[in-house]
Amino acid sequence: MNDSARDKSTAALVRDAAVTANRYQAKPPLAWHLGNLEAAARRRLPRPIFEYIEGGSYGEITCQANRTDLNALKLRQRVLNGAGAPIMQSTIAGQPARIPIGLGPIGFMGLCYPRAEIHAGRAAQNFGVPFCLSTFSISSLEEVAEALPDPFLFQLYLFKDQAVNRELIQRAERARCSALMLTLDTAVHARRNRDCDNGLVIPLRARPQHILEMLCKPRWTFGWLSSKRTLGNLARYGCGSSELSDCSSWVETNFKGVVHAADLEWVRERWRGKLVVKGILDSEDARIAVKLGADGIVVSNHGGRQLDSTETPVRAFPAIRDAVGDKVELLFDSGIRDGLDVLKALGLGARACLLGRAYLYGLAAYGERGVSAVLQLIEQELDAAMALTGVEDAARVPRGVVTALTDVA
Repeated sequence: MNDSARDKSTAALVRDAAVTANRYQAKPPLAWHLGNLEAAARRRLPRPIFEYIEGGSYGEITCQANRTDLNALKLRQRVLNGAGAPIMQSTIAGQPARIPIGLGPIGFMGLCYPRAEIHAGRAAQNFGVPFCLSTFSISSLEEVAEALPDPFLFQLYLFKDQAVNRELIQRAERARCSALMLTLDTAVHARRNRDCDNGLVIPLRARPQHILEMLCKPRWTFGWLSSKRTLGNLARYGCGSSELSDCSSWVETNFKGVVHAADLEWVRERWRGKLVVKGILDSEDARIAVKLGADGIVVSNHGGRQLDSTETPVRAFPAIRDAVGDKVELLFDSGIRDGLDVLKALGLGARACLLGRAYLYGLAAYGERGVSAVLQLIEQELDAAMALTGVEDAARVPRGVVTALTDVA
């Protein structure tokens, strides 16, 4: 090689190195990492609201274990295997996803930010990932459908009155929802000690301690007082008024709680689109769900907010994967905070992951821009993790990329 060719080759390598460095060092808007957004959310929200997001049930053992078990998984670094640019695209319940992430359903999201569901949905759709609306949303199905250009998922809770359940399914269909996500793990409403200490219990009513917190957070208080304060999907069903306190009391009285196999069959008969069930941790429950027509399973412990001391998705996933194989798509939920967590979940056999607290931090702090920042951070982190483990396709993570400490001892 002559000197001129060598100089050109060197220049090309320098350019490639610069592109690679920019790819991993680029700063997303608003934050260098999720911790920045978490801190911003803490500054903006009244303490009871922030702790409603942050807390789990009872002693929060499961809540902490979700993170402990994800942290215990190790990624196998590969640097000489010639992996190309990572392919991160996926699908979730039939919807295309730019990265294997969806925004999971979160009840009472509007406590964090005015028109929260619309802000989160817009951020998700503009970025290119699915968004799932909760039954317990402040903005209604119809309002969200009018604000979002593309279809979204709807998470369904069941009530004692089948007429309410039937109409919720019909409304989701009219709103062009692409899939229905039926939550199964709410047979009882678990006590959340932080919420009890903060007076954030049903019926939701302002207490003296809340007034003091609101005075200390004027920006949040102005947004809350100037926005709609109700459960948009349920206000029409006899709540007594459009106030959140009355709606929450109605929910406490009319919520069905336990979901039996017959209930899943009933929903399957009435919903013609994709049906995903959320809250499964047991392989036998997974088999039953598949037999009754579920198209997808979310392996989840409700973010540690229901049964404390239960299994984590990390530990439950292998048995469920072995039980149902490729018959349904498996989603990982509870504890995901960054792109490395996403790659770990994919290595366990997940199609994709659902975000909860992680995107709520961005939403609470900055609205739509904050959710976009979270998604950009996760994309950058996943891109780097795939490059450094030699994974070319997020849909085909080779066996051995993700290992537990016991596997490598």
